[in-house]
Amino acid sequence: MSANYSYANESISSETQNKANVLVLMFDDMRFDTFSYRGGPVNTPNIDQLAAESVRFDNAMSTTGLCSPSRAAFYTGRWGHKTGLDDNVELYSTRLAELDLKEGGLLRRASEAGYLVGHVGKWHLGARGTELRGAEIDLAHGHEPRKRFSRVYTPYAKVPQIKGYYEGKLDKNDEKHEYYITLDGGYEDTQAYKKVLAGKKMLAQMAKDKRPFFGVVSFNQPHPAYRVPEPYASMFDPKMVKLPKNHLAKRIDKPLAQDGIWWPWHDVGHMTDMDWRKSRTYYYGAIAMVDRMIGELIQTAKDEGIYDDLHIVLLGDQGSMLGEHSLYDKGPYAYDELMRMPLLIKNPTIEPKIINRQVSLLDITPTLASWMGLKSDGDVDGHSLIPLMTIGDKAEAELPDTALYAYEWYNGAWFGIRAVRTPEFKFVWNPGDNRDEFYDLTADPGEMVNHIKTPSYKKQRAKMVKLLMSELERVNDPSLVKLKHHAKAYL
Repeated sequence: MSANYSYANESISSETQNKANVLVLMFDDMRFDTFSYRGGPVNTPNIDQLAAESVRFDNAMSTTGLCSPSRAAFYTGRWGHKTGLDDNVELYSTRLAELDLKEGGLLRRASEAGYLVGHVGKWHLGARGTELRGAEIDLAHGHEPRKRFSRVYTPYAKVPQIKGYYEGKLDKNDEKHEYYITLDGGYEDTQAYKKVLAGKKMLAQMAKDKRPFFGVVSFNQPHPAYRVPEPYASMFDPKMVKLPKNHLAKRIDKPLAQDGIWWPWHDVGHMTDMDWRKSRTYYYGAIAMVDRMIGELIQTAKDEGIYDDLHIVLLGDQGSMLGEHSLYDKGPYAYDELMRMPLLIKNPTIEPKIINRQVSLLDITPTLASWMGLKSDGDVDGHSLIPLMTIGDKAEAELPDTALYAYEWYNGAWFGIRAVRTPEFKFVWNPGDNRDEFYDLTADPGEMVNHIKTPSYKKQRAKMVKLLMSELERVNDPSLVKLKHHAKAYL
């Protein structure tokens, strides 16, 4: 989007004042590329059916590849430099405990607009944050603390466990449980299923209430370690799994932070070829289980008689690394496997279609606010997706096709990364390092070759640097002051 981006005529939606019923299905570290509707390796019939009824955003981008900041961006519609939430909360070495309660976000805005607000599952923005923002239904919190400003979770047990892997020690079933786990019992014994049950309970209560409703079901799945019961653990043969070209690729001319051990399981020197393959297949099994979970929730909405006019948003907060660039989980980088996310939006009054233009996680917030008739609560860093959903890619044909991404902190370690992406190129500014990144996404979609010093890319590189400066100016990012000095090397 450009610095001048705006839609004067939001009346393109006849529903702006109608207070739509909304269900958000959010998943943790869910990649964009594994579903069968995307030609991926996992058969996902329920997600595929939802995709067929939705507007598919096939090039949706997260704001940052880290749980708390990306979720804060979704709920508030603002970047972390405005909300103060630019790192994980409640985890080892972070300086943050919660999203400032002044940031009420979609939950409080919906509650104040007369909605029945419900939240199920992972929040990861501070203890009791959903309740304190007006969620009348507040269920299945999982591992999150219920007391504000609790001591942070510190991964003491993980350190000797990783050390043991180097010594040849394995966990139950000869597995490495920091990477892949066969859970005891079956599907209905999992923590994920408990959230399904809570989601069903929420939907049943919403169906009986006369008020419009805004409900969120947020799952920890498929976040690593990849953990599933049978039959999902053995659903995919690790010996036969297809690996991408950048799998275990050596990081050459990359920023030093990519070598860092920011969480114990980032230490992957002990991983064998089979370990990597199993991590990938267990992730695939988790996606198959996610599809089942989604199917059950959608069926409940149908059984309760609320599906036909239900607006549904399915998204992941960010992606995850499965061995690409020899990386696991997430960290301070902007690779597509982490930056991109799945996004489906079903509006029963809008014809299904595929949108190829890049959109941001931040764009979902003003879109929902428009449909729900919510009052403004401050800056809006994204833009409404209603025109794209209504008339397709041509709605923005005259605008630059760009995506902005940040990675400010990781659990107390500062990086300040900013990246800008077009369909053809990606520029990654690393102000905490003296090496930036420039990728030709057409010739090298796996982002293996850093062209930051390649003379033949001088013009394209300069254009992308200027684009990043324009985007930072648009969102009033204070890091622009420093970028202007660093950019002199490229202009």
